[in-house]
Amino acid sequence: MLVFEFKAYGKSTQIIAVDDAIRTAKFIRNSCIRLWMDVKGTGKNDLQKYCAVLAAEFPFANELNSMARQASAERAWSSISRFYDNCKKSISGKKGYPKFHSYCRSVEYKTSGWRLADDRKSINFTDKKGIGRLRIKGTRDLHFYQINQIKRVRLVKRADGVYVQFCIDVDRSENIEPTGNTVGLDVGLKEYYTDSDGVMVELVLSQQ
Repeated sequence: MLVFEFKAYGKSTQIIAVDDAIRTAKFIRNSCIRLWMDVKGTGKNDLQKYCAVLAAEFPFANELNSMARQASAERAWSSISRFYDNCKKSISGKKGYPKFHSYCRSVEYKTSGWRLADDRKSINFTDKKGIGRLRIKGTRDLHFYQINQIKRVRLVKRADGVYVQFCIDVDRSENIEPTGNTVGLDVGLKEYYTDSDGVMVELVLSQQ
């Protein structure tokens, strides 16, 4: 995954809506942790189903996109899974027992709940939180990638404002075929190195 980050610009009411979405994501994550603590045998699928229960019970939770709610549940399960792994490995000391978050600075959407403009200069959040269209500015060019390559979109709140992160699925593997040639290197005092083909790189000493 490639992660590209852009500064987001919007009205003060939109920034408040971003804060509300982040608080809702924190509420869902903490609620999933509480369910796991209270109900023995709670698994990942149970947390996903619990998102719908929370949405039906709390109107503010229902305002958040369903996939964003699932992403918050996944964050909770990631913390739980890490604790289980540490226990299995018999790691000494604290094993990272899942804790409630009192502070959260991001909310994550998956492949719905947002729409990127054709010119890639703005993004519109389409759930019921009222965030709406945010202008984005950064050094990366999103035109190189298709919309279906964007698997996650995060809204991150920092001291200097709101940022939008795009998690892009890119195949970065390279097919490297061996040449069958072998090169030996000889490191010396006069030369930095000399290889078996006679190529020499001089040693340069800096003077203070």
